[in-house]
Amino acid sequence: MEPVAGVSGRREAEESLLDDPDALAELDPGGMLRFTASAGAQVRESAALAAEANLGVLADEGRPRAVVIAGIGTAGRTGDVLATVAGPRCPVPVIPHRSAGVPGWVGAADVVIAISASGRSPEALGAAEAAARRGARLVAIGAPDSQLQSVADRVRAPFIPVPRRAPARASLWALTVPVLLAARTLGLVKVNEADLAETAARLDADADRCRPTAESFVNPAKSLALGLAGSVPIVWGSSPLATVAARRFGDTLSANARYPVVAGALGEAGRGRVGLLDGVFGGLVESTRDIFADPDDDVSPATRLRLVLLRDGGLNAEDDTDEPLAVEERRADAVQTLAERRGVRCDVVTAEGGSALERLASLVAVPDFASVYLALAHGLDPMAVPAITEMKELANQ
Repeated sequence: MEPVAGVSGRREAEESLLDDPDALAELDPGGMLRFTASAGAQVRESAALAAEANLGVLADEGRPRAVVIAGIGTAGRTGDVLATVAGPRCPVPVIPHRSAGVPGWVGAADVVIAISASGRSPEALGAAEAAARRGARLVAIGAPDSQLQSVADRVRAPFIPVPRRAPARASLWALTVPVLLAARTLGLVKVNEADLAETAARLDADADRCRPTAESFVNPAKSLALGLAGSVPIVWGSSPLATVAARRFGDTLSANARYPVVAGALGEAGRGRVGLLDGVFGGLVESTRDIFADPDDDVSPATRLRLVLLRDGGLNAEDDTDEPLAVEERRADAVQTLAERRGVRCDVVTAEGGSALERLASLVAVPDFASVYLALAHGLDPMAVPAITEMKELANQ
């Protein structure tokens, strides 16, 4: 097989690279670490831009029957964030939609929020056009002076510009905040300015902890990346909020570090996927490992599972939730015990913060950095993904 143009890197991770800031800068010419560190600034900028948009017109017709969040990739993930932050008390359904167009039932009683970082994704454009045809209220979020803005302007719908400063996968917060503020205008979610400020401060603090000049033994993102190196990561969230963060980590591990990932809800895993811990990459391979052997002597180490558990104890045990917090916590304790018994290594990231949004940020920030550091440890440029470029070219032929 001939090498593919633009594909480079090394099979084994090189730990020393992560403690060499100059090497990191050379391997990251596009600045993915810098973009990841901008998360707090994204929250502030997007909140200011949303405040300037004419979102008040959304509330003129009262509460909608349903809200459809239309987008793909990171834009689509914003719908999961809104549904989770709004929680089970949300008075209307919040439905993420990742296909072109909108569901067949959407009409004048509904709101469609179309999101595209580039302002030209077929999914967002198709949803915006369909919403206009059916008389649904529309909000568009994306790059200024884009096709998406043209559609919004044509039907006099609110448009929130998101300057294209980073790749879409590094723009989660720039795209999410406008969605949340549009939903707040509709009375669907309680997110106040203090929540946004605290979330931005949390993201800034985590960016400082995960900065390139912080050595691996004090940098939680570098430590997580090195633990995952050479493994098959399994990322499970203990609660709905943590599950959104788990799926986000799966997204970034795949796109930035090119790792295959199993990600999802711990509740679902307990109905079948927890059996992975007993499989050929889990307990079976760990049972043959010599704990006294020198890892450097193993020229061809076996591929093993690495469990990452994102835990969220919740804000208030009295809140209405899909499942009691005690059940979620016992399940998380159980899976950690199962992993320990089988010798499967487990990393735990625990949510912190006073609001749902800040807690989500605390579960997303370190894993976001870890996915970039894992790519760099393998000599991969996290910004340039040749397969994505080729896929777009082939699909558009």
